[in-house]
Amino acid sequence: MESKLQRPQSFRLNRRGDRNNQRPFAKDDESGLFSSMRLPQDNPIKIVWKQGFIRLVLVAGILWMLLILIVLLFHVWSCQSSISFLSAMCNKEGKVFIAMDLLGLAPKPEHRCPIPVADDPDKIVIPEGRTPDAIVKNLTYIEEEDLVNNGSQSFAVFGGNQSWLQREENFNLKPSMKVHCGFLKNGGADMNPVDIEYVKRCRFLVASGIFDGYDVPHQPSNINIRSKKLFCFLMVVDEVSLKFIKENVTVRKDKDKGMWVGLWRLIPLKHQPYDEPRRNGKVPKILTHRLFPQAQYSIWIDGKMELIVDPLLILERYLWRDKHTYAIAQHKHHRSIYEEADANKRRKRYARPLIDLHMKIYYSEGMEPWSLKKNTISDVPEGAIIIREHTALNNLFNCLWFNEVNLFTPRDQLSFGYVVYRLKGLFKFFMFRNCEYYSLFILHPHTREHSSKVEWVKSLSEFKGSGSSMKESRGGFGLWTPYPKNLDSVTLPQVVRTSKAG
Repeated sequence: MESKLQRPQSFRLNRRGDRNNQRPFAKDDESGLFSSMRLPQDNPIKIVWKQGFIRLVLVAGILWMLLILIVLLFHVWSCQSSISFLSAMCNKEGKVFIAMDLLGLAPKPEHRCPIPVADDPDKIVIPEGRTPDAIVKNLTYIEEEDLVNNGSQSFAVFGGNQSWLQREENFNLKPSMKVHCGFLKNGGADMNPVDIEYVKRCRFLVASGIFDGYDVPHQPSNINIRSKKLFCFLMVVDEVSLKFIKENVTVRKDKDKGMWVGLWRLIPLKHQPYDEPRRNGKVPKILTHRLFPQAQYSIWIDGKMELIVDPLLILERYLWRDKHTYAIAQHKHHRSIYEEADANKRRKRYARPLIDLHMKIYYSEGMEPWSLKKNTISDVPEGAIIIREHTALNNLFNCLWFNEVNLFTPRDQLSFGYVVYRLKGLFKFFMFRNCEYYSLFILHPHTREHSSKVEWVKSLSEFKGSGSSMKESRGGFGLWTPYPKNLDSVTLPQVVRTSKAG
């Protein structure tokens, strides 16, 4: 009986013993980075070396990741710091900050930020001479060609009738070049003789423009006496705007019959070159060097803007300090021209099918959406301010930019990045932060917006007939001239709206 009772107990003991005996065996079967399993060929020193090396790699990887995280956090903090030394370390134009911004890791951009301008305009040293022309040394312009026939009459066009082949050749830079650049004979945009004589004395100028009577001049403030003597403040206007200004503000005349509103010298242009006021406004904006050929430096500001920073400080900050010759602000919301085109369509800034056709041509010619792979921080500028020295290359760039506006749509922000792309990095410019742009000016609302029937067109079928009243008769020829490539298979890249305000 006892033996019968002891058997199960013995069996249980044996099972416990088996389990206990199996535990070390199971531990030896474990595998992993920190396994204590000993292979027959391993000696104790080799095992310790392997385990130590693996731990060292893991610790080094963790420390490296922590170091990167600390550097990124310090970068973000320095960009937000009010300490000048730290804020100077922040490179918001660098690809690290841009990548963080795209991922939503960077702080939200400021609407208005301090500008590191010099303290006293009187102490600024103006560079002697001109920046030498290294790439394009001799630039001349086509000023006369055959008239354009629209089926009912022949007439001269301001921007010329540039062919697709001429357009292509103009992007191949050479030491001596002759290009279309507006102001063809009898094309319009004529200046009064008294104003032609006045602007001959203008080496430094602040230029602006009002077209279609949508605004009155806003007086610059904080202008130093030295700058008042050095700069010409020129406000280009059409006949409609001149009449509107005379009805709403005081216009005085000097002994030479020049017209003034405060600091601004009014420069009326007769015989507007285009049917559309928006396109007319691009003439003084982009072709400043053609309208005022004696100027060496110019600052263009849109008519809705009130300048609140001395222009000499602007030239020192954006050109002379870091030896730039061309500066323009970055767009607040968009980096890709396809994003900007989508925003223009949503806001009905021009005919949607014509914007799509414009973008299809660019995309077929290799213009990719902006990405970190590009050498520029953005393809889309805030075109309301352009700061430049009138070098041959800068003048050529603006001619080519204007030719795109003349051929396609008057939305110049769609063409800027394209011309930069076609010049293959040879055109150098400084694109500064948008928050600085908002610190240079006070923006005033327009009294009204431009109006054009073309802006509301929804399909190409509304442009039926060569003499359709919906077409601009003197602009946008590239949208109606047969393109040498087939665009039927071109699909525009998908646009993801990155900003509700954009």
